[in-house]
Amino acid sequence: MLKLQNIRGYFVGLLTSLILLGCSSSPNQSITASDLALNEVRFSAAEYLAKAKQLRSTDLQLRAQLLAVHAFLDNNQSDQASKVMQKISTQLTSTPEIQAEYRYLQSLIAYQRQEYQFALETLSYPSAWVLPRWQWRNYYQQRALLLGLLLKPIDKLKSYTSLTQYVSEDEAQTLNSHIWKALSQLTQEQLVTLKQQPLPQMFSGWVQLAYIAKFYGADPMQLISNLSRWQKNNPQHPAAIELPSDLQKAINTKPYQPQQIAVLLPLTGTGSNFAEAIKAGIINRYYSDSDQATLQFYDTSTEVQQAYQQAIADGAEFIIGPLLPKNVAKLHQLQEAEGLIVPQLFLNQLAKPSNVDNSYFFSLSPQQEAEDAALRMQRSGIKTPLVFATDNSIGRNMASAFNNEWLKLTGIEAETHFYAEGNKMKQTVQTAMGVSDSLSRIAQIKSLIDKKVKADFRSRRDIDAIYMLSGSRDLPLLKPFIDVSFSVFTKPVPLYTNSRSRPNLGHSKKNQEYNGIIMSEAPWLMQNTAEHRTIHQLWPTWSYNQQRLYTMGHDAMGLIGQLAQMRAFPGFQFKGESGTLSVEANGVVRRQLQWGQYKRGVLYPL
Repeated sequence: MLKLQNIRGYFVGLLTSLILLGCSSSPNQSITASDLALNEVRFSAAEYLAKAKQLRSTDLQLRAQLLAVHAFLDNNQSDQASKVMQKISTQLTSTPEIQAEYRYLQSLIAYQRQEYQFALETLSYPSAWVLPRWQWRNYYQQRALLLGLLLKPIDKLKSYTSLTQYVSEDEAQTLNSHIWKALSQLTQEQLVTLKQQPLPQMFSGWVQLAYIAKFYGADPMQLISNLSRWQKNNPQHPAAIELPSDLQKAINTKPYQPQQIAVLLPLTGTGSNFAEAIKAGIINRYYSDSDQATLQFYDTSTEVQQAYQQAIADGAEFIIGPLLPKNVAKLHQLQEAEGLIVPQLFLNQLAKPSNVDNSYFFSLSPQQEAEDAALRMQRSGIKTPLVFATDNSIGRNMASAFNNEWLKLTGIEAETHFYAEGNKMKQTVQTAMGVSDSLSRIAQIKSLIDKKVKADFRSRRDIDAIYMLSGSRDLPLLKPFIDVSFSVFTKPVPLYTNSRSRPNLGHSKKNQEYNGIIMSEAPWLMQNTAEHRTIHQLWPTWSYNQQRLYTMGHDAMGLIGQLAQMRAFPGFQFKGESGTLSVEANGVVRRQLQWGQYKRGVLYPL
């Protein structure tokens, strides 16, 4: 009985399908363009293609076929979609909506095949086209996606700006926040260059606003005055109606203007050799400022709490230091328990971020330098870096910082190899570069063939940069191993390294082996001014590390009047001697270094 019911059900279903098919194939059907709306895929590709065969109107046939292509692409069937597109191309009309959808689908096919440049070139709409809002939305969304994949961030932001006109209010607000955050991260120089280019009106308004915030961010009165003029010139701009929250906060934040500054440093004992250079930098900046407050130094070599309490008792309104990590942790713990009395710029980092208001942390962090390298390489178009790092705590911490930043920027982990000195260094390089495997294969072939075989080893071709996390003693050994590990069939890739690798005040002839290396460094150490020559005359034996500490002290003094605004507005940057500085929400001073390249044994700025 159950089997008989199933058979009856089958025939009933078949009869129903035949009736529906007969109805759909009737020449008297009245399918319109609204029934085949291009912005909604409701059926399978096969169903749309069947409908297209039944339709007489060319326009309706094209619509059904375009929807079939979209259905194929929704299932990642780009080959089937491409075949239908070839048929469409022979009967394509000049109707803007049809033309736009055809080009959009061509771009989607190329995107699924990872042909991003061709996908972008295909996606070209004349501005005179009159299209429904959804088509312009798809157009700008697709352009933004492709421009991001092609590493054209500014053009991507331009597409986002145009896209805000075709999305909901909430989506537009999210896009505007993204545009503002991205522009806020650019330097003053980048914004000046951008301002000078022909830009769409809305995007130009964002660029001008970012420049004003960057240039006047530390002076609330100047900032307010320039913002007022900008708002008058851009009355319809979304930021004129409601300023970004961080910019509004910066306007309302009162800058630090201390009349008495205390500096806590180990002036004697452990760390005094580092403190000497920092103190020199602080004093140099102090005497170069026109508005001089009282400056007093306190020795932390005995007890840091005692030096701190003495500075407070003497009326300090801002404190720089202490320097040594244990003193930073000890003093910060005291302040968390008793409350921070005056604003303070610590000259080192904490193991865990602080949430204490008015406390800031500034250091020459190797981890920050590695993170900055990841950003630099990603912006330079590097896709597959190979990292070599010293097998010690500094090397591992820097490699971890680079890898975390690279993963955040690209979604991919960077391949990292740790090396030891001597023969193990050579072995590490050859293994990582694929040379060991190649030499092993050559040896196997020679063992199987009695005749002498001439063969050159092969090295990897899937990497496009090498980042060397080495000290100045290791790099002269590491680089030659890398150089000889590139086979004759492979083009050498750019070599990057960090400031720790820089040889200490060596003669340029001794540094020829560094030629071609790209290195991050404090801007001050790439200049040759009268001030540099004076410092060298006063302290001729200073190493590069001591000179970096000098720039740190110089910048610490210069930051005081900027810190409050920099924390309120993370996009504001201070162009210091140690690097381009910004402040994170937790008070950590973030440092971006300058990049240079060795030529004829000398490091020249890029």
